[in-house]
Amino acid sequence: MKRLFILLLLFCSTSCKKLLDIDSTHAVSEENFWNSHEDTRTALIGVYGLLRAAMADNDAWWMYGELRMGDFQSVQRQDLKAIVKGNLRAAYPLLQTLSNWRRFYAVINAANMFMEHVGEVKERDPKYSDQNMKVDIAQMRFMRAYTYFFLVSVWGDVPLITSSHDGEFENKARDDKATILAFVEKELLEVAPDLPYKYSVDDPQQLGQYYNETSTRWAGVLARKLTAYAILAHVAAYQGKYVDATVYGQFVLDNYSKGGSYYVGTDELVRGTGFFHWKQDNHILGFNFDWGHVDATFSGHLEELTLAKPVVDKALPDIYVPKDTILSVFDQPLDERFSLDTLTGIPTSEHYFTSFNTQIPIFNKVKVIQDGNTSDPSFRIFSSTIIITRLENITLLQAESQAVIGQQQKAIDLLNTIRDLRRIKRYDASTEGDLIDAIFRERRKELMGEGWRWFDLIRYNKIKQNDPSFMALINNGGIYWPVADEVITQNPLITQNPYWQ
Repeated sequence: MKRLFILLLLFCSTSCKKLLDIDSTHAVSEENFWNSHEDTRTALIGVYGLLRAAMADNDAWWMYGELRMGDFQSVQRQDLKAIVKGNLRAAYPLLQTLSNWRRFYAVINAANMFMEHVGEVKERDPKYSDQNMKVDIAQMRFMRAYTYFFLVSVWGDVPLITSSHDGEFENKARDDKATILAFVEKELLEVAPDLPYKYSVDDPQQLGQYYNETSTRWAGVLARKLTAYAILAHVAAYQGKYVDATVYGQFVLDNYSKGGSYYVGTDELVRGTGFFHWKQDNHILGFNFDWGHVDATFSGHLEELTLAKPVVDKALPDIYVPKDTILSVFDQPLDERFSLDTLTGIPTSEHYFTSFNTQIPIFNKVKVIQDGNTSDPSFRIFSSTIIITRLENITLLQAESQAVIGQQQKAIDLLNTIRDLRRIKRYDASTEGDLIDAIFRERRKELMGEGWRWFDLIRYNKIKQNDPSFMALINNGGIYWPVADEVITQNPLITQNPYWQ
């Protein structure tokens, strides 16, 4: 985290302070930067580091996407209970911090700054090739676009800022979320052709070794072609544009092997050195904490919230999934994620949960302790990757999209692809009922703890429209977070989300 903090200081310089009103200093002076391709590499990695820090800070990725009206409950912490219940204006420091979007605008500002200055490096350093610059710019545009998609998902209308505002910054009002999402889609579509499937493997879009590093160095670290199309599928589904979502999702399903992705078995998914371990091409979009790069941390990981004895030396977890919820969700025998023997009541699989027969089961799906090779409970330092999306997520999203547009058999086949992986019976309409319900039930199981539950609930209710209270949340803007008072005080053009006024 120290390395990330240094990068934050570097890129949230004077202009970032004016934009976000945060303290910062110059780690490198302006005149000594943007001179060589080493500077562009530092700046590029810095943008990734800023977004990783934003997602990890206060476990934000899970606070926004997993806790509200989700499967997890808080054991003791009142601030977490407030999020679970949707009481997002409660007077807790955590909620005020999470209501402030400035750390995400730090990402946007750094990406804008990169694109404004990268041409200077091209002029000064003959080693910095046209192709290298083209790929770098494509990544920065992707990072800015994805950050805006996330901002819209959490806050709705937000200011659209496409320059770093060196010098004086003028306050800007919030732009309509439809305008933001149109910008996001346009950006992603334009950069996708410029991104390689993989780096440092002589992909036509990126020949030779990227910044003189082998493909192992960049595995799962940088945005790639599949990353762009995967996020396009999520953006389209978020807007209810399911025809478009099927096109983007199908590109991922047709080409995932080119990017090094594959479907994972349950054992690989959940073991310490499995799917969430460090960095790998199988992460379509993720932010890794690599033990080998001294990136392991005590905070910013799901394990910080979910693990306790006997997995780690902590009396109780901060959050847990109640037994009744576990049994209602994992209701099929021999499910490799979790299942009970119907005669004895003893778990036949504990991949997702352990200590089931205690009062508070432990969610241990993600448990990359130290380097992932230790089970010593005395250690509480973690190196798991924050996974934004993966192949199984896109497959189920594609099933959802196909079902909505009426391609029932295609949707069933995609749903069964995931069910076959987890060794449970295939979909049977006569016993399970509605296909959309079955797909979202499968997403609930497969992606539990990965930050998607709240966003899935929004899409599900937009499709079904049979829950009046949730539809009232959607129609009144209650699905979004309030904007922090600090943001509104600093910029009088920013107005509070009406639901939270």
